[in-house]
Amino acid sequence: MPYGIALDLGTSGFRSHLVDLDKGAKILDTAITVRHPLPGANVMDHMHFWMNSGREITHKIIAQTVYDLISLYGKDKLSQVKKIAVCGNPIQLSLFEDIEIRDLAFAGENKLKALGVVPPSRKAHTTTAGDIGLIGLNPEVEVLIPPAIRHEIGADALAMIIKSKMLERKEVCMVTDYGTNAEMGLFYDGELYSGSAAAGPAMEGQSIEQGVLASPRSISDVDANDDGTWNNIVLDDKLVPITTAKVDPKTGQTVKIMDYKAKGITGTGTVSCIAEGLRTGIIPLPGIDTPDKKIHLVDGVYLSEHDVHEAGKAMGAIRAGHRTLMYEVGLSDADVKVMYMAGASGTYVDPFKAQYCGMIPRVLDEVYQLGNTSLMMAHDLLRSENELDMMQDVANSISANHIMFAGNKKFEDMYVLELAYWDEGMPMDMYNTMMEAGGFPPLPEIVRPKIFQRIVKSDIPDVGAGIHTLDPVGMIMKGKFKGCTGCKKCQRKCPEKALTVLDCPDGTYEINVRSDLCLGTACQACNFNCSEKVYAFNQLEVQYQL
Repeated sequence: MPYGIALDLGTSGFRSHLVDLDKGAKILDTAITVRHPLPGANVMDHMHFWMNSGREITHKIIAQTVYDLISLYGKDKLSQVKKIAVCGNPIQLSLFEDIEIRDLAFAGENKLKALGVVPPSRKAHTTTAGDIGLIGLNPEVEVLIPPAIRHEIGADALAMIIKSKMLERKEVCMVTDYGTNAEMGLFYDGELYSGSAAAGPAMEGQSIEQGVLASPRSISDVDANDDGTWNNIVLDDKLVPITTAKVDPKTGQTVKIMDYKAKGITGTGTVSCIAEGLRTGIIPLPGIDTPDKKIHLVDGVYLSEHDVHEAGKAMGAIRAGHRTLMYEVGLSDADVKVMYMAGASGTYVDPFKAQYCGMIPRVLDEVYQLGNTSLMMAHDLLRSENELDMMQDVANSISANHIMFAGNKKFEDMYVLELAYWDEGMPMDMYNTMMEAGGFPPLPEIVRPKIFQRIVKSDIPDVGAGIHTLDPVGMIMKGKFKGCTGCKKCQRKCPEKALTVLDCPDGTYEINVRSDLCLGTACQACNFNCSEKVYAFNQLEVQYQL
C-alpha cells in the first residue's frame, strides 16, 4: 500500500497524518509531538540556535524527530511511504528543508550582503527525502514544499487564508493562528496586511506550570456554574472536548462526571480559566483570590499567579497586534466584521471568553473557528496534484503588506499598557485613559457577535484510527568542558531540569542536555552559572536520540 505523510511543522510541536494514497489520501492514523524538538520556546530561539550552535546539529535534531514521529505508525510502513507534504511558517520549513534562514533573521540587503547570504527561493516546489536528509525513508520519496506569500508571510498564513475563504468576503476580515508565534492577517480593500506577534509559548500551554499542548487528557476549557463550581472540559482520545467534573476552583473539591483523568491544561484552558476568573472575581489582577493563590481544577491540576501573568503577556501581545494592524491601515475597532480563528488555541477556546480576554476584537459580527489549517493544507497537498500550483497562484495573487511589530511605535505603546494591565493590575478605566493619552481610541464595549461557528469539532477533525503521542522529543546534546569540576551548579540552576551532569570513569564530567526541554539561547543559565566559566552551550553536540 502506498502511504503519504501530511506534516504540520509548528513552532511548539509537530503534527502528522498517515494517509492511504490509493484511497484519495484517506487519513489512517495521526501522530503528534508534545513539544518542539529544538531548544527554545519560539522561532527567534530556534533561529538563534541554528546560528549559534550550527546548521548541522539543528537539522539533525529536526530529521531525527520527524523519523521518530512517523515511526509511531510502525517502522514497517516507512518503506511504503511515497510522498510527504509539509506546511508551516518560513522558519520551520527552512529548518526542515535545511536551507538558509539568515534572510529571515536580518532585515536589510546590505546586512545580508555583508554576511554573504543569498536568500533562497521560497516558491512552491518539490524535492526528495534524500535531498533534504530525512532518515529511515527511501531517498526518492517526493516531498512537497508549499510557497510563502513573501519571505515573512509563510505557507501557514497562506493555509489560513485559503481554508477560511476570507478572500471571497466583501467585509473586512481578520484571521489569526493562535500559537507561540501568532500569525495574523487583515484583509481590507483587496489587500492583505499581515503581522506576527511573539505571543510566547503560553498559548500552546507551555511556560504554564502544568501546561501541555492540546492532546488527549488535557483540560481545554472551563465553564462557571451558578453554584460557584466550574465544569472542567477535557480532550478525549480523539481530541473531542468532554466534561469530566465539577470543581470548586477555590478549594479543589470535585464531583466527578466521567472517570477520565486529566494530565494538564492547554493554552485554551488557561485562557478560559482567566476569563472565568476575571468575570467571577476570583482573579482580581494581578493576583488570584484563593487561600493558596491557585485556581484548582480536576485531578490536581491548577493555575497559578505566574500562569496568569504568562498568559496575560501572550494575550496582551495578540490584542496589541490586532489593533496595530487596524490602526496602521486606518481602520477603527468597529470596522472589522469577521474573525477567523485557526490552530488548536483558536479551535478549543470559547470565542466569548477569547473576546473578554482580548484575543479577538471586541466588536465583531461573525467568528469562525477553523482548526489546524496548516495540517489540513498539508493533507490537501497529498489529496490533489494540482493543490501545490493552486497555492502558488493564490500566493502570487495576493498583494501583501507585512507590518513588523518589532520597533513599531504603535505596537510598543499599546503593549506597554497591556503589561501594566496584566502584570500590575492597572484598572481598565485607567488603561483606557492612558490609551487616549497615547493617541489611540479606548477599548470599545464588547459586542457579542451574531454568529459563532466552530467549523470543526476538534483542531484535527479526522484522526483516523487514533492519536499517537511522541514524548520525549528530540535528542540528547552532550559536551565535555576542560576545567569542569563536576560541581553540578549548571544542573541545579537549569530552570527546565533539562540538564544532567554525569561522572565519567576517567574522572571527567559529561553534560547531557535534552533538546526539547532546554530553553536555548534565550536562557543559557548553564553558561552564566558555571562556577569555572568553562561551560559553552554552543559547543554541545548531538550524540544520541532520547
